[in-house]
Amino acid sequence: MVKPPTKVELGVIGGSGLYNIPELTNVSEHKVYTPYGDPSDKVVVGELYGRSLAFIPRHGRGHRIPPHRINYRANIWALKSLGAKWALAFSAVGSLRWDYRPGDFVLPDQFIDFTKGIRAYTFFEGGTVCHVSMAEPFCLHLREVVMDAARGVKEIVLHPSGTYICIEGPRFSTKAESRVWRDAFKADVIGMTLVPEVSLACEAELCYATVAMVTDYDVWAEKPVTAEEVVRVMEENTAKARKLLVEVVKKLPEAPDQGKCSCCKALEVALV
Repeated sequence: MVKPPTKVELGVIGGSGLYNIPELTNVSEHKVYTPYGDPSDKVVVGELYGRSLAFIPRHGRGHRIPPHRINYRANIWALKSLGAKWALAFSAVGSLRWDYRPGDFVLPDQFIDFTKGIRAYTFFEGGTVCHVSMAEPFCLHLREVVMDAARGVKEIVLHPSGTYICIEGPRFSTKAESRVWRDAFKADVIGMTLVPEVSLACEAELCYATVAMVTDYDVWAEKPVTAEEVVRVMEENTAKARKLLVEVVKKLPEAPDQGKCSCCKALEVALV
């Protein structure tokens, strides 16, 4: 295998439908070993507009790994070990509100964790206790970059905020649950992969943001969709995600602005 570059700037985690980035040049694949086992797949390292990038398909190529079996710790560790300062994730979600339509993108600013405790949530299992702040769970600086980049892709409708509720899966919600997420919890989109990825990124002091790509309305809407419709929207979303990534890379600063976020120094006030 080709030795990876000494410095990878951006880590990208691909969600359902986003299993590769054809726009990359000088591409090499790497088996990255971590203390937590294997990442979801080999890490693809390449260049995009002169910037170095490492890519991991969250579910593995071919969508082999269900949400509750993803090795989130290994994925985040792999990106950090390659030197990434930024981490941009993409994920497919259902919508919990009429105005967040299939095909729209959402840039969450908050999340609700409704997973069930079977996932590995932290790098700090003992010896050192760590309580990272999740008051502002997503990097404010990276979110600004993504919002700015989206203006350069005319096909994208990007909602600049939203609450993402993360459920355990792999099953979908009942109608009663979906109504609770929407009406009682006031969540905007629903998915299965944000947690613990977001908090692990914080523990790794990565500047992390998620682009949530709406594929359909969740079952609260009682608006049946076919698998064919979902696949069509997912393919369209994937094409738009690649265009967005190109624009993000063009606008990505050399380093995070610590005046806009504290992700890159999260552990300074978290360790006991």
